[in-house]
Amino acid sequence: MRKVLTLAVAATASIGLLAAPATADGRPRELPAEINGGAWTEGHVQGIAIDQRKGYMYFSFTNVLVKTDLKGNLIGSVTGFTGHLGDLDFNAKDGRVYGSLEYKEQESFYIAIFDVDRITSPNMDAQSTGVVKTVYLKEVVADYTADMNGDGKFDGNVANTADHRYGCSGIDGVSFGPQFGRKNGKQLLTVAYGIYSNVDRKDNDYQVVLQYDIQQWKKYEKPLTESDPHKSGPEQTDGKYFAYTGNTTYGVQNLEWDEHTGNWMMAVYKGKKPQFPNYSFFMVDGGARPAEGDIVGQSQPERVRLLTLAPGGLQHDATGVRGWEFTGEYGLISLGGGRYYVSKSGTITDNGVSKYTGTAQLYRWTGQTPTPFEKVG
Repeated sequence: MRKVLTLAVAATASIGLLAAPATADGRPRELPAEINGGAWTEGHVQGIAIDQRKGYMYFSFTNVLVKTDLKGNLIGSVTGFTGHLGDLDFNAKDGRVYGSLEYKEQESFYIAIFDVDRITSPNMDAQSTGVVKTVYLKEVVADYTADMNGDGKFDGNVANTADHRYGCSGIDGVSFGPQFGRKNGKQLLTVAYGIYSNVDRKDNDYQVVLQYDIQQWKKYEKPLTESDPHKSGPEQTDGKYFAYTGNTTYGVQNLEWDEHTGNWMMAVYKGKKPQFPNYSFFMVDGGARPAEGDIVGQSQPERVRLLTLAPGGLQHDATGVRGWEFTGEYGLISLGGGRYYVSKSGTITDNGVSKYTGTAQLYRWTGQTPTPFEKVG
């Protein structure tokens, strides 16, 4: 399922609360206008997820996963990552949280799967406690390590190179949703590439998105062992797609399927190519069937499945790119009924130590241009 269950919701604007699904004993639950994820030294907030039924919130702070209740009280955390933990999604079907996990120097990219019911105390070690399993994404590794200029060597974790197919820098955005071109159906794990910022190539002007049917993924799941990265994962994807947006800085930071609009939401850090509008928010039309087309800028022709950007918002006539301006790159959850949690990133100084903060704030959909959301409360 998506990061949350799809619901009919109603806001109580005077106190900033959102009607939510019933708890396990049938009582209605309300969601607050804000949920504070705390302050952490590890890094800025990368993504958020929510289990509305049990009443827990999850925050990724670059290399720590934080679990709170809906009042922002700390329940537990998973620490010890040396890689980059990015966007998160809650899978209501199995009750686990899925996130993107990168180890660029080891050329290893994983989906991290958290058994969140076992997260009951702070500082639980990611490798020794067994609360995290990982699945290796071979397709991502192949694109990241591609020797595109044929000089016989891979240039590594740098942006200014011809290497990295499509400018792939790894993965970040993660969401469950239907197959592209369908507005309902089986929920597939959908993973968006990080894309290096590089103004001197053209094949990096696309958001690259993979879809996986995870029904048989249990056989791939392995404990996290950073000293000896495993390579257990699916041989191929269940779909690879491209959305023409212009180059962005590290691709889709937060990806979210939104049943209310019927579209896929993509929050990004703005790109730097002057020939593009460099919007910060895009949507893919969830009902438009992918069309075959060529990737621009490849030395060898390549036919791929191209996604269609959703109508509305700002339109850049020179490139045909459509988008909006909105800061959803630090965390975005669709709550159903046109309501969302959006994460705000900040910093504080605590006893002389600089820490990063993350707060989930409640928004509603307006569809207005240039910003299609408004804050609730």
